[in-house]
Amino acid sequence: MTQSPTKITAILTAHLDKAAELRALLVGMAPLCRAEPGNLRWDVWRDRAHCDRYVLDELYLDAAAVEAHRVTPHYQAYLAKIPQLAERTAWILEPVELG
Repeated sequence: MTQSPTKITAILTAHLDKAAELRALLVGMAPLCRAEPGNLRWDVWRDRAHCDRYVLDELYLDAAAVEAHRVTPHYQAYLAKIPQLAERTAWILEPVELG
């Protein structure tokens, strides 16, 4: 079976007066997630038009790396905090044509 990279794009829109707290959480997650085996990319972006909206751009070696990510203590802590900080939408993507 061939390994296939898995991309996750998550959009997080901070609740009222929670943008700074959300940003701190996401920036704090970055080095922890980047250090995981199987993580190829974990970047935090902010929407220029809506400064309370952040985008996570994640890339993993394969689905197993995503599953390993989801059981880490830092991811579990993130999941517990997000409902108080933001609305979250995430897409788990598979490659179709990569260059």
